[in-house]
Amino acid sequence: MELFAWLDLHRLWIASGMLVGAGAVVVLLGTWVIPENASGLVVKRFGPALQPGRLVALDGEAGYQGRLLSPGWYFGLWRWAYRVERIPLVVIRPGEIGLVVAADGKPVPSERMLGREVACTDFQDARAFITGGGEKGRQLATLKAGAYRINPALFTVITPANAAQHGLAPEKLKVFQVPSDRIGVVTVLDGRPIPAGDLAGPVVAGHDSFQRGQAFVDAGGCRGLQEDVLLSGSWNLNPWLVQVELVPMTEIPIGYVGVVVSYVGREHLDVSGEDFTHGDLVERGRKGVWNEPLLPGKHPVNVRVMKVELVPTTNIVLNWAQRTEAHHYDERLSPITVRSKDGFSFSLDVSQIIHIGMKAAPRVISRVGSMQNLVDHVLQPTVANYFRNSAQEVTVLEFLSARSQRQKEAYEDIRTAVEAYDVECIDTLIGDIVPPAELMKTQTDRKIADELQRTYDIQRQAQVKRQELERETAVANMQGEVVRSEQMVRITERQAQSAAEQAKGEAAALRFHAQAEADAQRLRGEAEAAATRATGEARADAYRLGIAAVGTEGFTAIQIAGVLAEHGVRLVPDIAVSSDGSSGGLATAMLGRVLAGTSRVENGK
Repeated sequence: MELFAWLDLHRLWIASGMLVGAGAVVVLLGTWVIPENASGLVVKRFGPALQPGRLVALDGEAGYQGRLLSPGWYFGLWRWAYRVERIPLVVIRPGEIGLVVAADGKPVPSERMLGREVACTDFQDARAFITGGGEKGRQLATLKAGAYRINPALFTVITPANAAQHGLAPEKLKVFQVPSDRIGVVTVLDGRPIPAGDLAGPVVAGHDSFQRGQAFVDAGGCRGLQEDVLLSGSWNLNPWLVQVELVPMTEIPIGYVGVVVSYVGREHLDVSGEDFTHGDLVERGRKGVWNEPLLPGKHPVNVRVMKVELVPTTNIVLNWAQRTEAHHYDERLSPITVRSKDGFSFSLDVSQIIHIGMKAAPRVISRVGSMQNLVDHVLQPTVANYFRNSAQEVTVLEFLSARSQRQKEAYEDIRTAVEAYDVECIDTLIGDIVPPAELMKTQTDRKIADELQRTYDIQRQAQVKRQELERETAVANMQGEVVRSEQMVRITERQAQSAAEQAKGEAAALRFHAQAEADAQRLRGEAEAAATRATGEARADAYRLGIAAVGTEGFTAIQIAGVLAEHGVRLVPDIAVSSDGSSGGLATAMLGRVLAGTSRVENGK
């Protein structure tokens, strides 16, 4: 009994296992798993046929289904009825764009080239694309950087990785870069035709610098060259819609202004005023010559539809000569050939200095078209004709001699003529004048003759001067003797005067000495007399006192002794010999006599 129970249980287990296995097989046959980095493209094997011309099923028809399977598990999609293909995400890397080609949708109208943009979540919603009126073929809309789940049965996405397979250069699918010193001149390949008479498509708003193609078309944008330009930056541009040419920004140097001549823009409307009848000016953005010039700097000017004429605002020198200034406006000018009143032809160099004000520059360009036209069509004939006319009124020699006056008259005449063109005349200068050679030869010969005559006169005067010089030289050579003679005469005269003065001085001195001598003699006499008198009186007093002292006889004896002594009379003998007569006494006397004589001799020295 237990055995049968166990067998029944075993059969139940086997049946359950078989049932589970059969269920698992059934589940596996109808289950699909889509990973995170992929999508599922469903292909229905059975169902109603698609409408003619349709490639993607939206309502359960057989074939590729429009809806993709997102990541996850899906049941009931039996493998005998469906096939699910795992397709990778479409990845657009930063700095790149993706182009889309739709295999299904409405036909593109004949007047357009690209399929219009519809709201379909960047081509991820096939139903919205088809039902929203999406058009087959190349699309206006592009894919920006990111990852997308796009149905490959409906859309082909072109990226730089597969661009070559679709006939495109990978660089075309990069975000377009415009450098800071350049602008992008745009040519649009789709849109309405440019109106007749216009050179480029007018500016339309709302397309975000051609990045929103559908907005450009809806706003009435025209195909072809565009007025609008791309400035510096990065732009997501559809290369099937937009082609860009990089050109340098228009630079206006210092000392210049730029007059813009626009061939595009709003309708022409003259604002120059009634007094300006030789041209017309318009506001910025209109066709014609803009009344406001561009100041020095860099400007984003579309040079394909506009012309910028540089006008110098500094003084401009134009030479009618063999030399040319750096601006080259005068490179076609040459020396002016004129004919004088006496029939001679000669040439002259002329320099004309002009100035054009900043505000007058548009008027000048509007009137003459360009600076070169101003020189060639206005200044060249004005200056040349003035000198030709003025030269016919005088002879060559009169023209040469009155050059400064001719220059002043030329300035006044030319200034009046060019003011009508809004040009200021600063100065007119006459340079080198080349008169006729034959006339100058006669003048040169005459001048040489005059100079020779003057030379001879000067030489004759020089000889006269030379004679005078020789005469003066001779006189000068004798001048020393003359001076010496004159000086000797003067010296003699001075010596005579000196001698006379000396004689006078000596006479005066003699008179003075004589007078002094006389005075001295008189004074000596008087002094001697007074002395004698004083002496006598003194002696008398002495005698009286002596007599009074020693008596008359004693005083007398004393006076006699003094008189004898005064006259060398000895009262006592020098040698005394004794009276005894001895020989010794005689010898002694003789020796004393000798010694006395010796003493006198020594005293006489």
